[in-house]
Amino acid sequence: MNKAKEIFYLKLYSITLTAILLALVLTSFTQKNTTGKFDEITVERINVVEPNGDLKMVISNQNRQHAGMFDGKVLFEGRKRPAGIVFFNEEQDEVGGLMYQGNKEGGSSWILSVDQYKTDQVMQMRYLRNTDGESRYGIQFWDKDEDYTMPVIAQKIDSLTKEGKGMGEAIEIIKNAKEGNPITAERMFIGKTSDKQAGLFIQDQKGTDRLRIYVDSTDQPRIEVLDNKGEVVKNLVAH
Repeated sequence: MNKAKEIFYLKLYSITLTAILLALVLTSFTQKNTTGKFDEITVERINVVEPNGDLKMVISNQNRQHAGMFDGKVLFEGRKRPAGIVFFNEEQDEVGGLMYQGNKEGGSSWILSVDQYKTDQVMQMRYLRNTDGESRYGIQFWDKDEDYTMPVIAQKIDSLTKEGKGMGEAIEIIKNAKEGNPITAERMFIGKTSDKQAGLFIQDQKGTDRLRIYVDSTDQPRIEVLDNKGEVVKNLVAH
């Protein structure tokens, strides 16, 4: 074989190999719809997204849990949260989730939360147990001021902490920012309290207890009506 033919075949081989490699690369990028069946997978976090990349759900362990976001922006960078599931809407706001944790040193909790649009939770099914062994579980409802969205609250917390306020103090200041009208108020709890009272507990718009229908720790049925200061004004006890 003369030298000219060798060069021709080498060029042909090179072009063919390049075309095959290019086809493989392009195929790997264009295969969008892939499915599979697995008997078992082990992961630390799963992100469920829409075709456009929007995040819809995160299933994660504690170490890699999503910090939460609104308008597609993480509000509390570095925030630590328990393992569980976090849900997001079309505007990339967190809208609720399922969180759980438990140990002897820090107590135990299991919370299924539903968030109001652009704010925080308005309904929770939850179980809480402290380190003393006292537990509270049931369904809790809140009212939320729609003017105080989570981005607004995050901005105010950031401003107050820069002034030297602690996180707890900043939150209390924000809660009472509307001249006695709370931006968040408990409205109703159905379940069992840490005082071993099982029943229905209803609050007014300021979060003050106004009606209690429950069975106390001694198995005594009770109905209590309270005034706007939370003082019992009527008490019906079964005899």
